[in-house]
Amino acid sequence: MFRTDPFAEFDRFFRPVGRPTLPLDAVRREHEVEVCIDLPGVARDDIEVSVDDRYLTVRAERVADTRDDDTVLIGERRFGVLHRRLRLAEELDADGLSADYADGVLRIVIPIRESATPRRVEIGVGTPQLEGAEA
Repeated sequence: MFRTDPFAEFDRFFRPVGRPTLPLDAVRREHEVEVCIDLPGVARDDIEVSVDDRYLTVRAERVADTRDDDTVLIGERRFGVLHRRLRLAEELDADGLSADYADGVLRIVIPIRESATPRRVEIGVGTPQLEGAEA
């Protein structure tokens, strides 16, 4: 359901260590795709979700809570601007996209276009045609 730039995945292996990213889960349900991104410690107002030319972009900023005179003993959490960009497949209805944020999890729901959902096709009963006969 998602199409990615093949070079973007290639670049993923060569990013500098420590560059902030947003890992996510994407699950297809009957009529939608749900994307969940963990953003603990990020205020809702510091999250931006946008769609432009079939690209879904999520941008969030996590601000460090240390002061200038603090000495950090262990610093494993990531701070700064975090972002993720995905190309949405044509089967997804980008205009119907919705997002909510609760308990540190950003949930984005993207409907699947009705024309892209599987459907059963009834098979009619026809009359056999003889070879060489005109219809």
